[in-house]
Amino acid sequence: MSEKIKTGHPKGLYFLFFTEMWERFSYYGMRAIFILFMTDKLVGLSMNDADASQIYGSYTGLVYLTPLLGGYLCDKFLGNRRSIVIGGLLMALGQFLMFLSASAGAHGGVSIMWMGLTVIIIGNGFFKPNISTMVGQLYPANDRRIDSAFTIFYMGINLGAFFSPLICGSMAYKWGFLAACIGMLLGLVAFVFGQKKFLVSEEGKHIGLPVKKLDPKSIGMIIGSIAIIFFMLNFKQMFKSDVDIISYFIYGAMVAMPVLIFSDKSLSKIETQRITVIFILAFFVIFFWGAFEQAGASLTLFAKRQTERTIFGWEMPASYFQSVNPLAVISLAPIMTIVWGFLYARKLEPSSPKKMAIGLGLVAMGYVVIAIAVKGLGIGEKVSMWWLIGLYVIHTIGELCLSPIGLSMVSKLAPLRLSSLMMGTWFLANAAANKFAGTLSALIPGGEDGKGGATSFIGFQITNLYEFFILFIIMSGTAAVILFVLSSWLEKRMHNEHVESVDLEIENR
Repeated sequence: MSEKIKTGHPKGLYFLFFTEMWERFSYYGMRAIFILFMTDKLVGLSMNDADASQIYGSYTGLVYLTPLLGGYLCDKFLGNRRSIVIGGLLMALGQFLMFLSASAGAHGGVSIMWMGLTVIIIGNGFFKPNISTMVGQLYPANDRRIDSAFTIFYMGINLGAFFSPLICGSMAYKWGFLAACIGMLLGLVAFVFGQKKFLVSEEGKHIGLPVKKLDPKSIGMIIGSIAIIFFMLNFKQMFKSDVDIISYFIYGAMVAMPVLIFSDKSLSKIETQRITVIFILAFFVIFFWGAFEQAGASLTLFAKRQTERTIFGWEMPASYFQSVNPLAVISLAPIMTIVWGFLYARKLEPSSPKKMAIGLGLVAMGYVVIAIAVKGLGIGEKVSMWWLIGLYVIHTIGELCLSPIGLSMVSKLAPLRLSSLMMGTWFLANAAANKFAGTLSALIPGGEDGKGGATSFIGFQITNLYEFFILFIIMSGTAAVILFVLSSWLEKRMHNEHVESVDLEIENR
């Protein structure tokens, strides 16, 4: 009996796996069709590429900020269970509002979309940081099964991310959003009715229970946060302004955070050096995800407009390409585990900074592939879908080199008293990267009719798709080279805190 307990996993793990799978189905299903919905001139919101891309970046950027608020309220008052229920309800409501937005169309649908996005962003803040936390609570401290438990759990994430674009992308926009809503409700209903039975540790202790009742101050904090996010999302429309206050908010926080942390006079020399490593790597992560997250933005527009998607007379929806990455993660993660284990056994495994540099280099390589495909491509001409699939597979290998080490590296290097703050900084870098991705996506030339004109980025003129993709090659390739050169210097300042990443957890999803 004791051997079974040591080698098996509690039923609660598979219960959380199921809940998270449906939540990710909801998120990635909506994400797969979001920019297509905004830019569709016939049955969508009829936005131009630049405005839709900026909205996409603001949405995905804020999704990575609100877990700071949700985590705080969970620790102080709500507990994991109540936070997950609140978050799930809000996200289901947000997806239903997106259904109403698509039903209304360009006339009236935009205002409803803002409400939907606001509710989804806040709901994600309550849900995202708490369900992962509960996986670890199912096991005794330092249990050797925790790594494999997270591997199983993150397969649920990728499973939901895989089949959601296939389902939601096969429907009209409003039914795709409604499917995302129903998916969230399925996971939520299962969670509500199964939590008492399954969310119990092996010692028999119920986990994730409320800490104490919400006080008026905290309720006001929630309402105030909803109001602030709604205001920021609507600022341009309300004031007819070109100022993107979300960019100022996110990038300003990225600048303020190092100032705040390094002002702590209690930091020792070694702690300061390790924190410096975290900030430097967080900076390079922005370039990686800024290029990688084009998947839901410019690359989806490219898939729709200039990728040949006809198979035996059937035209595959453009959103289907977003299933390539999670499928590749599920297929390639075990192989990467073997590769890192092989290198580790021979003392050849690259350090964390070098792995991240390799990841950046692979993102650049993916854009080399697609740049070759579009060189000389005329308006209305299309490339084979295999070029785009090749890009996504290469990017996935890059993701497996960079993404798994992020949270574990922060937890290793950050002083215990600042661990939560440094983890928040890492999520802040992801927020900045997603906002940056939207800014870069806005540079895609041509538009739906191919007559959108040229764009530019810090003096670099972009007149066609080839030049657009060259920008990503230059950006991520240069970042890869600089990080690789700096890696030895960074390794010394990590003070032998080498982070192994054989567990391959994709924490940024």
